[in-house]
Amino acid sequence: MNVYALLLCGGSGTRMGVKENKTLLKIGGVPAIIRSFRAFEPLVKGIVLVTRAEEEAVFHEALSACGCAPLAIVAGGEDRQASALNGLRALPPDADIALIHDGARPFVTEEIIRRVIESAEEYGSGVAAVPARDTVKRADAEGRVLETLDRSALWQMQTPQGFFVKDLLDAHAKAPARYTDDAALMEAAGHSVWLVPGSPDNIKLTSPEDLRMVNGMLTPRVGTGFDAHRLVEGRALWLGGVRVPYEKGLLGHSDADVALHALMDALLGAAAMGDIGKLFPDKDPQYEGISSLILLKEVGKRLGEAGFTVGNADVTIVCQAPKLSPYIPAMQEAIANALGISRRQVSVKATTTEHMGYEGSGEGISAQAAALLFS
Repeated sequence: MNVYALLLCGGSGTRMGVKENKTLLKIGGVPAIIRSFRAFEPLVKGIVLVTRAEEEAVFHEALSACGCAPLAIVAGGEDRQASALNGLRALPPDADIALIHDGARPFVTEEIIRRVIESAEEYGSGVAAVPARDTVKRADAEGRVLETLDRSALWQMQTPQGFFVKDLLDAHAKAPARYTDDAALMEAAGHSVWLVPGSPDNIKLTSPEDLRMVNGMLTPRVGTGFDAHRLVEGRALWLGGVRVPYEKGLLGHSDADVALHALMDALLGAAAMGDIGKLFPDKDPQYEGISSLILLKEVGKRLGEAGFTVGNADVTIVCQAPKLSPYIPAMQEAIANALGISRRQVSVKATTTEHMGYEGSGEGISAQAAALLFS
């Protein structure tokens, strides 16, 4: 069956105390909506985003910057139900199943999505949900308990919620009232709703506490890198993506920027994606004399495609000369721009060896780097 996803992104950040749309809030350096998008992308034929009309351009820019290509971005309606209907109408004629998901649930997993799809294909519906874990009371307006509900029969609804498109359109046409989720809409129209296991981690961003919680759910990955090159005459000296005036430069197949080479190995190591020798072989003529900033951008692109975000990067350059402190701010800026992160996430330091070793004698320069990634 042809399965499509609708990501609903119309929620404001009012209850979270922020001015921007909460689906654009960054989790580990990546907007929440991008995390949701990437979870669905491998499993569906296309993705439609539903946003507020005035924010369509903002979402186009955010998605494009992360290499995400939605089928369409459409304006929502006056409430969630109307927005979902607008999204359904934007699906192509071949759409059999629609998975409707809150864009503000950035930790949905492929496993949950697969369960929803399988249930929808077999039963016509599949809704992610978790059993109620706390005792639930029903109370009156004054707060007096009227009864204790049997929690063994209670479930908390999540998304995605998957249904046949024709059934959803039928339910919208019959809707006697407004509903807060598509499962309730389908129930009211007489359609059966089947639940599949969601996850307690599949939380929705609603309050400031939620944002702190999801940031704490990120998995940290640490990598280190090292590189060294010989100093020779007749070469430009490139360090940290910046040309440093000096009578010698570093010898290598590319521009031999040891700082960026060490950093790339740290990033790739944290992601367990090999090293620069594997990605950019020094026997390959296309990399001869290439700027290491170009290679760093490619590393950042591959990390993003693999679902990693950069937490921070720390580089130490070891050389006796030249003096590098005047160039460090420009190095930080160049690295941050190449990786698409803030300059505050980049540290570059320089030190000497007190004239010991090949760095101290001026024979070469080395660099060490550490990087933190989140997944």
